[in-house]
This record gives sequence, C-alpha cells and structure tokens, in this order.
Amino acid sequence: MGFICHADFTSTKTEVEKKMSDYVGIVIRSRFKIDQTFIDAAPNLKFIARVGAGLESIDGDYAQKKGIHLIAAPEGNSNAVGEHTLGMILSLFNHFNRADRQIRSGNWLREANRGLELDEKTVGIIGYGHMGKAFAKKLKGFDVKVICHDLLPDLGDENATQVSLAELQAQADVLSIHTDDNPLSKKMVCTDFINTFHKPFYLINTARGSAVVTDDLVTALQNGKILGAGLDVLEWEQTSFENLFDNTTLPPAFEYLIHSEKVLLTPHIAGWTVESKIKLAQVIVDKIGRLAIL
Repeated sequence: MGFICHADFTSTKTEVEKKMSDYVGIVIRSRFKIDQTFIDAAPNLKFIARVGAGLESIDGDYAQKKGIHLIAAPEGNSNAVGEHTLGMILSLFNHFNRADRQIRSGNWLREANRGLELDEKTVGIIGYGHMGKAFAKKLKGFDVKVICHDLLPDLGDENATQVSLAELQAQADVLSIHTDDNPLSKKMVCTDFINTFHKPFYLINTARGSAVVTDDLVTALQNGKILGAGLDVLEWEQTSFENLFDNTTLPPAFEYLIHSEKVLLTPHIAGWTVESKIKLAQVIVDKIGRLAIL
C-alpha cells in the first residue's frame, strides 16, 4: 500500500512516544496503553489499529477528537473463540480434565466421571456481537435451545433468539459471556446476578476477566448455584494480558479456582490460534487499506 513499516517489540512506552511524530499509523496488541500523552506525542497519527477484538487499551474518545481512526479485528478470531467456548463446555460436562488426571495417577473411575449431554439444554449468550454469533453458530449441530441477550436490539438470527436478561436468567442451563470491556459489563456476574438465575448453571467466560466478581463466583460454586466454570480470562489479569500477578501472594479466590474440579482454566487463549493470528492481521490490513489516507 506504500507504507514503510517499522517493528518494535521491546522499547518502553516513553521511548516509543519520542519517535511517534514520524508515524501516520500504529499497529498494536496490548503491551501498553495508548493514552492522551501518547496520542499528543503523535501529531501526524491517522489511525491506531489493534490486532485483536477490544480497544480498551486505547483512549478512544480522545483519539477520535483528534480525528484518528480506530481499528479492531473481532472478525479475525471470532471463530477461534467460538470453538474454544464449545470445547470448554464439553470438557466440563464430561470431566475431561479430571478423568485425564485420574488415569495418569492410575485410577480408572467410570461412574464417578459419568457426563452430561449438551442436547436438550438451553444455552444463554450475553453479548451477541462477533464472538457471541460465532459461538452460536458452533451450536447448530446440537439439539439445544440458544438464546442471547444484548444491549442493542434486533441482533438475534437463525442461530439464537434474542431475549430479555430476565428471560435468559429464567431459562439458561449454560451462560456464556461475550461482552466487550465497558462500564456495564464490569463486575456484571456478581452474587445478585447469579442468584437471579432460576436454575443452577454452568458459566463460561472467554470475554474479559473484569466481567466476573471472582469471590462471588467461588461462593456460587461452593453452594451449587454455579455447577462449573470455564474461565479463559481472570479478574486479576494485567492490561497487557501477559501476566496474571505481579507478586507471589495469591488471592484466596484464585487458590480455590486452581484446586476445584468444577473449574477449567486457560490463559486467555480462546482467540489465540495459529489460524487467528493470520486472520487478525489480514483483517487489520484490509481495514487500513479502506481508509485511503495516503
């Protein structure tokens, strides 16, 4: 497209800021925040592109005031997230992790690992954008009822029926979170939210760790209101998503999660596949190309 591209994966934020006046665009992941200081150091900046789904690491309001285009690529890893979410449900339902550990320890326990079938269950999806829709599409091969809730109206399609939050909480056997990072989604899954569900349910979160109050999740796992949890993201994740804790003192809730057989954990990899790495990059390239800023 005529761009000269420079790669820098090691410089500090301050070091990058010092050279930003040379650039019309920047492509990032999540190493540091693009705040007002950074944006002010880049007077020629025309676009900020994040090779990922969310833009929460960017001061979007300030960037747009400066006439800077914001680009994300949720289309690029939505299929990976859908597959990962389905895999977590099937693993929890059939005790894959526990059974694997038991066999490796010499225990062959069949009845203790009798599983559940997904068929005839109701799956509720909160957040019906690219990720939620991709997950719903993966469920088409199962005899399940799929319902979704979103703040935006009329998003339901052939794969999911849009309902109110109250209807979702009345029906769901499984809840899958696919919200982006926003003030309404933060700490959404709390004790009051959980207790409003009519039935005990399974929780899957492949969105953002900030959506779930982990202490309240642990309480619900202990009292049986939540039957199992698949967590690809955790409340304590750093902004870069590269580290979980800055110190060795673990929160009591995390201690429970890592020892509970009701919990399946993965390190923020739901959208992190060989294929999605290529797709994300291509989506970003295509969107930059359509800006016609040169």
